[in-house]
Amino acid sequence: MEKRVKFSAWYVFLAVWAVLIIHSFIVQTFQVKTIPYSEFLSSLENNQIEEISITQNHIQGKIKTTADVIGKPQTFNTVRVDDPELTQKLVERGVKFTGVIESTFLRDILSWILPIAVFVGIWYFIIQRMGGQQGFMTVGKSKAKIYVEEELGITFEDVAGVDEAAEELIETVEFLKDPGKFTRLGAKLPKGVLLVGPPGTGKTLLAKAIAGESKVPFFSISGSEFVEMFVGVGAARVRDLFEQAKTKAPCIIFIDELDALGKARGGMTVGGHDEREQTLNQLLVEMDGFDPTSGVILLAATNRPEILDPALLRPGRFDRQILVDKPDKKGREDILRVHIKNIKLAPNVNLPEIAAMTPGFAGADLANIVNEATLLAVRRGKNEVDTDEFKEAIERVIAGLEKKNRLINEEERKIVAYHETGHALVGLVVPGASPVQKITIVPRGVAALGYTLNVPTEERYLMRKSELLDRIAMSLGGRVAEEIVFGDISTGAHNDLSKATEIARTMVTQYGMDETLGHVYLESGGRSPYLNTPGLPEEKKYSEETSREIDAAVHRILDEQYARAREIITGHRQVLEEGAQLLLEKEKIEGKDLKAILDRSTRETA
Repeated sequence: MEKRVKFSAWYVFLAVWAVLIIHSFIVQTFQVKTIPYSEFLSSLENNQIEEISITQNHIQGKIKTTADVIGKPQTFNTVRVDDPELTQKLVERGVKFTGVIESTFLRDILSWILPIAVFVGIWYFIIQRMGGQQGFMTVGKSKAKIYVEEELGITFEDVAGVDEAAEELIETVEFLKDPGKFTRLGAKLPKGVLLVGPPGTGKTLLAKAIAGESKVPFFSISGSEFVEMFVGVGAARVRDLFEQAKTKAPCIIFIDELDALGKARGGMTVGGHDEREQTLNQLLVEMDGFDPTSGVILLAATNRPEILDPALLRPGRFDRQILVDKPDKKGREDILRVHIKNIKLAPNVNLPEIAAMTPGFAGADLANIVNEATLLAVRRGKNEVDTDEFKEAIERVIAGLEKKNRLINEEERKIVAYHETGHALVGLVVPGASPVQKITIVPRGVAALGYTLNVPTEERYLMRKSELLDRIAMSLGGRVAEEIVFGDISTGAHNDLSKATEIARTMVTQYGMDETLGHVYLESGGRSPYLNTPGLPEEKKYSEETSREIDAAVHRILDEQYARAREIITGHRQVLEEGAQLLLEKEKIEGKDLKAILDRSTRETA
């Protein structure tokens, strides 16, 4: 690739400084002192004039001054006066004099034209260093980065955990390699392929793998790089991108984060024109003008398909949508195998076990876990990465960095110990909660003073109502334990209350799991299926009375599960005490340790 020199403001500073020095040198070198004619005559009488040049209007020459310590004469200039005796005086004192035609051409060049030329050079230098993509004359040029096979070096062997999506895209590769295979029967490949899925699942990696497998040029650009503050620039860049692609066909155009460009049109616009809408319109026009046999494939990726313009998704444009979802257990294991190729693993590392401990993790999360585990092994001076490092890395990703040096007084440690033991105890008793793997009171992350780690034993895609209620009860177990043991509550349950309330509200408004409100969908705002952020707020489609019923139903669910958690902890008070004391002593205990205490207590009371 072409090597680019990084632009720096120091270049401008040095250039301006050089211009000022040159200009100062020129001024000092050609500085001419203007004196009155009377002073010229006086200097002539005192034999201080060495030589003069007489023009039509001026007399210029060299004069010796008393202030000149090195004896170098100074150039002077005076206005010529009609003096018939001047020539005789010059001859009498032996002053060399000549008559010349006055010209300021050279002085003008050195004093003005040269600095202007330097400034023009500086301007040209800045434009070149900023790159052609940002230059004034290239503002409408596409910013797409063009990669060839050697620069990508990525094939489907580097992609794992998204087998279904890869199979869908293999057809695209075959078309680019052998288009005649499809055109022979009159088949047309979809003009656009849209990769949809959560962040970090490998959408961009899949696009690069297609280019690497098909061995064609790969144009990569982000949707936000089309839109500028100047109207018409985005549309010009779209036109330029497709013109470049046609000259390099067969090739692949990949637009990442398509939602930045393809958001649904309409609504409020700023000014008479909306630059983003013009850019989108140009993209739609270019896609309509595609020749299906030209060998140009348009790929795009987004994690917010719900906000895309419907015109983008109709047949003839992005008419094939491929879901790149988070991997299942087998997919996570395959992804881990890809990322550990260059890692030295200890014999005790069980990849299926690690894959089972990471439900809901995307490919980027798993790559981060492998890297964190390797860094931990290096920090501990090990020659291999073993299971302990992987478990610690998973905890880092879930709960944050462990803060062993954070000082917590004994009273707070005791509250945290009972709080976390309360969570774990309810989680062990209720049937629908995920198995408790670890309990700790070592602070992690920004605000977590302790946490209870639950790991599901299998992949789950549906949740029953009873299981959701069990999760709410477990979330409230920490607050219940504080109230029972200390007769008071603390601020440590704010995250637990947030989770419990969110589950209860979702049960009521989205899943129709409340007997009073019935089987009705009452969610008022659109939510992205792949992001944990709410969509744009919408007007409520139900009355204020229904809103009050929703709040009452949420309160009822929370109160019932709070009472249920209280009953569980009260019935196993001895288990709570023993578990909390063990946790205070060791700071970290396994879920099986508390389970052993619970089983022993159950046998004794039976």
